Amino acid sequence: MSDDAPGPVTAPGGLFLVAQPGLEAALAAEAARAGFAGIKAVPGGVEVLGDLAEAARANRSLRTAVRVLWRVASFRALHLAQLDKRARKLAWGDWLRPDVPVRVEAVCRSSKIYHDRAAAQRIAGALTAAGFSVAAEAAVVLKARIEDDLCTLSIDTTGEPLHRRGHKTFVGKAPLRETMAAGFLWQMGFDGSQCVIDPMCGSGTIILEAAEIAADLVPGRSRDFAFAQLVGGGSEGLCPSRSPEDLESKDGGARFFGFDRDDGAIRGARGNAERAGLGALCRFERQAVSDLTPPEGVGPGIVLTNPPYGARIGERKLLFAVYGALGSTLKARFAGWRVGIVTSDKGLAQATGLGLDAVGPVDHSGTKVWLWQGMVA
Repeated sequence: MSDDAPGPVTAPGGLFLVAQPGLEAALAAEAARAGFAGIKAVPGGVEVLGDLAEAARANRSLRTAVRVLWRVASFRALHLAQLDKRARKLAWGDWLRPDVPVRVEAVCRSSKIYHDRAAAQRIAGALTAAGFSVAAEAAVVLKARIEDDLCTLSIDTTGEPLHRRGHKTFVGKAPLRETMAAGFLWQMGFDGSQCVIDPMCGSGTIILEAAEIAADLVPGRSRDFAFAQLVGGGSEGLCPSRSPEDLESKDGGARFFGFDRDDGAIRGARGNAERAGLGALCRFERQAVSDLTPPEGVGPGIVLTNPPYGARIGERKLLFAVYGALGSTLKARFAGWRVGIVTSDKGLAQATGLGLDAVGPVDHSGTKVWLWQGMVA
């Protein structure tokens, strides 16, 4: 293909919803429930139709998405000079503001252009020539992916990853990300109506996520997004939240319960719940696994937990007793409840004696974990 071949082709308003690897199907199902169009699950995420307005909606409302990329242009590029020439033909002012610095990142796969850094430099040069500022620490990121000689340019409309909801300041050891907690809850059939218990809750991620789903709260209500710094982005990242009093009257009090043996974890989880406006729906108490009992007046619900599994916390040999105690307690007192245990260790999951089935794997900060789930007989 010569440099005189037809110029760049602007992508038709496409979005790429980045998923936690292994939760693509859960994200696709959530996008369908939220009314997005053109849904296609692919490795690493979900493709949907949409423009900047839909990108803003996805950032504010989707719980299992990691970030939202807005695909703004694509074109063939067989060498760096061609990449430079075609990048200079783009109408950057349709998307980017001259007063907002941009960071350029590039990834090259199976292409004649193979040097990531050189590709990024050529695109950065095109931006500079067009009057835009390029900075290594800029909040707005332009991502170039060159695969099979096709360059796709996307703007990261998210900024900080979406699991950072903005109202959780206490984080325990090796926490489960909020995006994963939401995905696992939905995989267990949670629809907002059931009671949820986490017997080893840490900072409360699973319980807080369940309460937010039940209360229909916007997950991005407490934070800002990169899309607000794009042309036409506005300040749509600011979303009002219900008050704790409204939630209490709507949902009839607490039905999401977290327990942990660590006093510090319980204090931190309570603080997180208050900052999220969920204090009326959640209860966090210090308690051993062997003391776990179903709440009074609550029918069978869901027990979901992310216990230590020896990868980053705990010694594996000692954890068999913990998993065994959890299984014995659930079998004795939680008949009819659905149980989910997030762990990377098949042996520990089997130590519960609950006969759970594995769903996964899901990448958890470089460790492959499975959701072991089933019904307590």
